[in-house]
Amino acid sequence: MKTGLNNLFEKIFQLKDEYINFLVDICNIESPSDNKEGIDAVSRYICEKAGVFGWKIEIQSQQVSGNCVCITMNPEADGESVCFSGHMDTVHPVGLFGYPAVKMDDEKIYGPGVLDCKGGIAAAFLAMRALYECGFDKRPVRLILQSDEEVSSVFSDKATVAFMAEKAAGCVAFLNCEPHYTGAATLERKGICKYEFSITGKSAHSGVCYNGVNAILEAARKIIELEKHKDPDGITVNCGTISGGTKDNTVPEKCVFTVDSRFKTFSQMQEIDRIMKEIANKSFVEGTQCLLTLKSSRISMEKNDRNLRLLERINEIYKDNDLMTLNNSSSNGGSDAADMSARGIPCIDSVGMTGGNIHSRDEFAYISSLAEAAKRLAAVAYCI
Repeated sequence: MKTGLNNLFEKIFQLKDEYINFLVDICNIESPSDNKEGIDAVSRYICEKAGVFGWKIEIQSQQVSGNCVCITMNPEADGESVCFSGHMDTVHPVGLFGYPAVKMDDEKIYGPGVLDCKGGIAAAFLAMRALYECGFDKRPVRLILQSDEEVSSVFSDKATVAFMAEKAAGCVAFLNCEPHYTGAATLERKGICKYEFSITGKSAHSGVCYNGVNAILEAARKIIELEKHKDPDGITVNCGTISGGTKDNTVPEKCVFTVDSRFKTFSQMQEIDRIMKEIANKSFVEGTQCLLTLKSSRISMEKNDRNLRLLERINEIYKDNDLMTLNNSSSNGGSDAADMSARGIPCIDSVGMTGGNIHSRDEFAYISSLAEAAKRLAAVAYCI
């Protein structure tokens, strides 16, 4: 192992308890995507910690979503930057986890965002702190904090994604600190398109239901067609919510349902749009009408040589320093890494903490994985 990394890893070990507390603090500040106040409280906490070390802080103010933040150590250094990234927003409403939101045992930490993705933020900050304490000044190291990732950045109309890309431009490596699955790095992710089908029929009394036009029946027929698409390696469709009707003795005039569709390639995204329009325009129940709306979209992260070369270089660093090498993996979930990769930024995803049950009340992260994630991140910044 290189002497510099031996010292760096020892510093991470010395600081880890402080950053376990850091993680507890930011997870106890609950911050679902639609709670600007909570997200901004998380960013203020992190910026205050960064300010102690004199790191450069840039804030992109947002009216609806939380503010997006970029924190830079060594902003005046000449080398190509390394960027760490994570999102501050979570998925569950405030209060669902009780008070305090975070619980711990000897092995795990539980709570909203402990793994997805505040654990990744804590690991990145720990890596930067250790680099700082060891006098590292070779290159700028940035931590970019996203604020509406869980809703595909619709609240900011993608402005937060544009801010991230601006701050990551020209970097030698962009490491997204989404949850890590032991020994795997994500180089390929599915994209997401979310649609709303709003169906109109004609109301009537149930006693003369044949005089009405049932919007729920039309929705059911459309859903059956949509749900036929379940290719793990291609297009998938899931109809996740539905509402319609007013009374059980009335033919429903209105029905609205939403669709989450996923894809691996741009051509598959185009095919999804064709499928949605075809089914929306087809009336299975005579007399119904349908309005189709694209509610949000997120591009896929397609495998490319640029990211494969970055992973190869990272694995060389890990081999030289007794760290576990990473396999090339894929995910059916979306992330900001897709947008960065599409803009030509060399990118590796899923290098945060390890745990499980994301987006559930049982979400957890392994406490020991905080230091391990910080080592992975710090080693890349130091050696690449």
